[in-house]
Amino acid sequence: MNSSTLLEIAYKAADDKRADDIVVLNMQGVSLLADYFLICHASSDRQVQAIAKELSEQASIAGYNVKRLEGFDEARWILVDMGDVVAHIFHKDERSYYNLERLWGDAPMIEVGLDA
Repeated sequence: MNSSTLLEIAYKAADDKRADDIVVLNMQGVSLLADYFLICHASSDRQVQAIAKELSEQASIAGYNVKRLEGFDEARWILVDMGDVVAHIFHKDERSYYNLERLWGDAPMIEVGLDA
C-alpha cells in the first residue's frame, strides 16, 4: 500500500460526497507532515461531516489507518490525518480565510485521475 493509492481512495471518497473544488498538493520535498494534502470544501456543516466520514471509512476499508480526525463536531475545518495523506475539509466560508493553497504555495498542485 502506498501514498498515491491512498490519495486516490481519499479523492474518490470526497468526490463521491460531492466535495467542491478538490485540490491536491504534492507535499513531497516541501513538508515532512505528509506526501499529499487533499483540500476541498462544502457549503453545509452536514456535508463537511459526510465528506470526512466517507474519507475515514474508505481509508479504513482499504486497510489504511486514520491516525487523527480533528474538528468533526464544529464542521468548519475537519482534518483527516491518514499518515501520508492529510485531508483538509473546509466549510465554504472558512476555506478562503485559511487559504492553504497559498500558504503552501511551494507545493505543486497535481491532478488525480479517477477511473470511470
